[in-house]
Amino acid sequence: MPTLFTRIVKGEIPCHKIAEDENYLAFLDIRPINPGHTLVITKKEIDYFFDVDDKLLGGLMPFAKGVAKKIEKSVECKRIGIMVAGLEVPHCHVHLVPIKSLGDLNFANAKPSDATELAKLAEKIRNA
Repeated sequence: MPTLFTRIVKGEIPCHKIAEDENYLAFLDIRPINPGHTLVITKKEIDYFFDVDDKLLGGLMPFAKGVAKKIEKSVECKRIGIMVAGLEVPHCHVHLVPIKSLGDLNFANAKPSDATELAKLAEKIRNA
């Protein structure tokens, strides 16, 4: 059965897309820790981050870096924190979280976000 993220890649489930190329997709998390919290995924469904082949894994960080720069221009933060937890969805992904302090990188702070607000923020980040 395809993961939630594979279904997003295929367009079966909508997302608030930030960036995309042939190998990667970045979209806003619907339960953000902070506004601008973005997920960067491989389009290829691979469960465990360290099972991703070297070439695909090697391209993930430069793609995520470009997305992080756009987030920094769009939301107030000290920097963009990065986290690879890998337990929430069995599909390789990186969390980019705008933070003001180390304590901000805590999934206990995640909360549902309004779809209209997510759409506005996604547009702002894409245009940065």
